[in-house]
Amino acid sequence: MRLNTNVNEGLSKVLERARRNTLGDLLARTRDRMPDKFALAYRDQRLNYRELDDLVNQTAHGFLKDGMKKGDMITVMSRNSLDFAIANFALARIGAVMIPINYMLTTNDVKYILDHAGVCGFIASEEYAPVLDQSAGYLEIKFRYLMDVPELSEISPELSEWTPLSIARKEQPTEFADIDIEDDDLAHVLYTSGTESRPKGVMLTHKSIISEYVSCIVDGDMKEQDVFVHALPLYHSAQLHCFLGPSIYLGASGIILDGANPEVVLETVEKEGATQLFCPPTVWIALLRHPDFDNRDLSSLEKCYYGAAIMPREVLKELSERLPNARFWNFYGQTEVAPLATALHPEDQLRKLGSAGTPSLNMQTKIVDENDEEVPRGEMGEIVHRTPHAMKGYLYDPEKTSEAFKNGWFHSGDLGIMDEDGYITIVDRKKDMIKTGGVNVSSREVEEAIYQMDGISEVAVIGIPDAYWIEAVTAIIVLKYGAEITKEAVVDFCKDHLSTFKVPKYVAFKEELPKNPSGKVLKRSLRDEFEHLSRE
Repeated sequence: MRLNTNVNEGLSKVLERARRNTLGDLLARTRDRMPDKFALAYRDQRLNYRELDDLVNQTAHGFLKDGMKKGDMITVMSRNSLDFAIANFALARIGAVMIPINYMLTTNDVKYILDHAGVCGFIASEEYAPVLDQSAGYLEIKFRYLMDVPELSEISPELSEWTPLSIARKEQPTEFADIDIEDDDLAHVLYTSGTESRPKGVMLTHKSIISEYVSCIVDGDMKEQDVFVHALPLYHSAQLHCFLGPSIYLGASGIILDGANPEVVLETVEKEGATQLFCPPTVWIALLRHPDFDNRDLSSLEKCYYGAAIMPREVLKELSERLPNARFWNFYGQTEVAPLATALHPEDQLRKLGSAGTPSLNMQTKIVDENDEEVPRGEMGEIVHRTPHAMKGYLYDPEKTSEAFKNGWFHSGDLGIMDEDGYITIVDRKKDMIKTGGVNVSSREVEEAIYQMDGISEVAVIGIPDAYWIEAVTAIIVLKYGAEITKEAVVDFCKDHLSTFKVPKYVAFKEELPKNPSGKVLKRSLRDEFEHLSRE
């Protein structure tokens, strides 16, 4: 018997709404399940899920009242805060697109993102609101909201066009703001410098993000009884999409911190009985070396996660010894897959040390050669994925999108090896991206900045192993004949032209750069030659 699958347009809309699964729906369902459960804390504010959802609804209605609509591109620029989390869900609830921006970027970097995305609204802390105003250029900015400002606080005169979120949502209804949104509508655009000199806008839909949440929850053994500490920047997809989002989805509890200050993190774990903490290796090392590490009761900490770099063997062993109740996970991925791709589980930490683990729940991964043919186990190739986590593409860049999704697989740009057991080890980055302190830095962007100096003949920027940064940005320079430039001059020049985290930690000079027969600089040779710099 053939089924009649035809439905009229009205019924189709009703079915779509009943079956919908967006970020806004996610929070509403958690509220219905556990309204009185402790949801989020920030400084002296503590909210249960009913209170959190009410604030999200009021904020969403405030946006709608001011004329914000589905599809509007809205930048969020702030350190971690409760209003960051509220804005995230409020924008999702009305179908506006959140564009979180790294607050360490220069004004030029920020201006490029605003222009490229066609931003029409700002949500920022008082600290960064002036940066957005200075970067707006000729854009028509219709909405300006200040985060974490009490209703009765005075605002400085230069921010007279900005409205505190607390005022925008005041006396607004707490009913669900029910806008026509589809699962695969755009939710976030996250800009990543990747390996290009200009950042690319990664388009993540509600479907992409929630599919990734499911993988994080399953592969990370996350439970609603967990107490998360959100210490790393929420503008970054790792903290936002691997931890904050999944915790809200589950109905777990979370403590939002301004940043990853070791003293505050350790105090918070003890005070809140936190069960879960994510840090890149650099922060785990800082926690280990802090005098409070042995003076705090950290016995509640059961689940510890790291990413952005491989954890040094000795550090992992020390952490395991000093946190005997904790299990460790390595999460590997990139923004384009929202960002989880693979996970190395606790039982494999020492057995497969250095590995990025196996593909996550909703991920199909293989290693391919230059013709996109799968290579035998144990051979190096590019890591490619098929997954509902994947981005919808790069904003306004169909050419790069087509290149990234060649032959129906997302090409990560990372080179890796899959062993006989299916575990992946990252060997190199196809386009020489440097991950320093958990942040991506384009070597090409740093090179182009240094080339602006007088007297530079050639420059190659590499990452070398570093005890603190894991990878340290390092510039190897060939001077023009007769030129005299000091290491200090290079660093000072870069400080004037680059965001702080992109400035080289080390500078060295050579008479010539090693190259292959086609003229390509052999960066791997340079890494081998100059890896000693971080030990001097």
